[in-house]
Amino acid sequence: MKLTFKKLDPKAVIPSRATRFSAGLDICACLDAPVTLMPGDISMIPTGLTAETDQDDVALLIYPRSGLSTKFGIALANCVGVVDSDYRGAWFIPLINNGRDPFTVENGMRIAQLIPTQVLFPDIEVSDSLSDTERGSGGFGSSGI
Repeated sequence: MKLTFKKLDPKAVIPSRATRFSAGLDICACLDAPVTLMPGDISMIPTGLTAETDQDDVALLIYPRSGLSTKFGIALANCVGVVDSDYRGAWFIPLINNGRDPFTVENGMRIAQLIPTQVLFPDIEVSDSLSDTERGSGGFGSSGI
């Protein structure tokens, strides 16, 4: 699979892996001025990028960075971002400050990570019944702790 990035802003940083076997490619903020998130704030942080894959069955999933989440409470407001294979618009990262202190995002700061993921496109069918299983309709906690 090939992933091709296009810079929409000259300050944009092409995502890369922090280490050779990092699962995610780090996505950086592309800002003209720092953005301070107060506790509870959500802000759409521009990346200055767009991208395309050479496969239609790949989605680009965007996850929070664990260090920002655990140390500062900075996460993605939508939990996981999804960039569909046919989307060519600018990327923005919706950051939320779940922490207790203000947090400032600077230009070039690594704010999220990108993991390309293969997607299945199932045929959709509607039925009045589904097959029986041992679990059946047992919900949350029904299989034990």
